[in-house]
Amino acid sequence: MRLLVVGRLSGQLATAVKMAMAHGAKVQHVERGDQATEQLRRGQGADLLMVDWRIDIAALIAANEAERIFVPVVACGVDAGPSEAAAAIRAGAKEFIPLPPEADLIAAVLSAVADDERPLISADPAMKAVIQLADQVARSEASILITGESGVGKEVMARYLHQKSKRAERPFISVNCAAIPDNLLESELFGHEKGAFTGAVARRIGKFEEADGGTLLLDEISEMDVRLQAKLLRAIQERVIDRVGGGKPVPVNIRIIATSNRDLAKSVAEGAFREDLLYRLNVVNLKLPALRERPADVIALADHFVKKYAAANGVPVRPVSESARRAIAGHRWSGNVRELENAMHRAVLLATGPEIDVEAIRLPDGQPLSGSTYDAGPAGRAAQTADAVARAHVGQTVAQMEKALILDTLTHCLGNRTHAANILGISIRTLRNKLNEYADEGTTIPAPQSGVAAAGYAA
Repeated sequence: MRLLVVGRLSGQLATAVKMAMAHGAKVQHVERGDQATEQLRRGQGADLLMVDWRIDIAALIAANEAERIFVPVVACGVDAGPSEAAAAIRAGAKEFIPLPPEADLIAAVLSAVADDERPLISADPAMKAVIQLADQVARSEASILITGESGVGKEVMARYLHQKSKRAERPFISVNCAAIPDNLLESELFGHEKGAFTGAVARRIGKFEEADGGTLLLDEISEMDVRLQAKLLRAIQERVIDRVGGGKPVPVNIRIIATSNRDLAKSVAEGAFREDLLYRLNVVNLKLPALRERPADVIALADHFVKKYAAANGVPVRPVSESARRAIAGHRWSGNVRELENAMHRAVLLATGPEIDVEAIRLPDGQPLSGSTYDAGPAGRAAQTADAVARAHVGQTVAQMEKALILDTLTHCLGNRTHAANILGISIRTLRNKLNEYADEGTTIPAPQSGVAAAGYAA
């Protein structure tokens, strides 16, 4: 994990840094907030900022976000009371670490905020076959395309490939192509020169240069605009990029991994994706099976998430009861690993007895898991669904129903626009337009979340 410390490196803060390094963090240091933003702008990336509470944390976060740099912040310091800690949290810090530091606290904060530990859990032959192929190609320089439904663990597989590669000691940089507007994605990938466009107040290093020597993950590559795909193809072929507003090609040395939950061959046929780019990306294809296609993984993952969230929430690890295991194994898990992870997180919090029983495992709407298994058969499930929908929507206009459906789906997807659009069967642009319309009406729109609930299994 890359840690950037912001503040005067003396006394207890220096001790905290040594503890972080002992837990594997690679540490860099600046004294002022503006220096931190400048270092991040130059491509000296960080996974976490540890900031002295006396520095203006709100201004630092605002300056970073103005450059589309989103790095979590933890505040720390000596002689800070509860009011100072609360002020730091209100300013945008995720956590507050009092100094002098405790080694266990440093380790817990690094783990919880950065969440670098994303193991690839598998017990099913279908998934083990994919992992075996991944092991064969991991140390090559071949571009790899990882495909599969939303929530199956495509980013986890990408990180696994990086960790097994010859570039494991170099950066792993991820770009969500669907989360960044088309007019900003080029600058995000390739960087820009000062004055290249309104708001470009200084040179900004893009993700290609930030990943130099390491691995660049292009997440949801299918959402990239066709015009930008041509520039991406050149970068992959020639290993050079052009910053926006720049006149000098910049060489880069990276390995490309891309993910998609769409059929890219179909996108090529529809003219939405370049065929030559697909050939460049798809040297090796790793198709991750849906969770329902690897039943042995369901219980293995459920047990893993129980241990993970029991530790994260400071509660005892309870075993999953046999009835709960049957219900988990029988559920369809249309949201794949992410849906299972969130369900087990809730179960850890809701369980009251010596075991996690089926009543503690609930769907996002609070309904018990037992009501959504295959037991009722297709006809029974259809009848239950029709009855629930009829009772829920009587008296509403079509526009009201559409708005409720979009917002409920977005909440279920933890604010992820791409996944919500896929579930709703609409384009990402249509979804964004609808959300802008609702925001103009004063409706609160769920923001994309980066917390523990979704960590490690982003598609």
